Amino acid sequence: MMKSEAILDTTVVLHLYRKYQPAIDWFNSDNFYAITSITWMEVVQGATSKANLRDTKAIMAELEILHLTAHDQQWAMRQLERFQFSHHIGMADCLIASVAQRLKLPLYTHNTKDMTPLIGDLAIKAYD
Repeated sequence: MMKSEAILDTTVVLHLYRKYQPAIDWFNSDNFYAITSITWMEVVQGATSKANLRDTKAIMAELEILHLTAHDQQWAMRQLERFQFSHHIGMADCLIASVAQRLKLPLYTHNTKDMTPLIGDLAIKAYD
């Protein structure tokens, strides 16, 4: 059963890993946050060493992982076709946004430029 109140985008997870102070100050571990399986894969793919991978996985282990449904993927496909040329929005962003759209959960991100056309007010800049 889902308990998360919001979804964290890849940018937020990376800021937490890099110990970016505004991200640390903003992050409230009393809230229930999630990431999508796409964010998990983006973070793992970006790991530069086994130690880096271990540390990022430790951060993500505290977050619920939300998986995509067939409906999410179909929605993401439509959005990619709709926005790839006009807004240069990529596949991963469409997939991440699809989960927020389906669950009507806020997506905390630093990529509001790409996420807002996809999910409107659900895309929220997490901190400065």
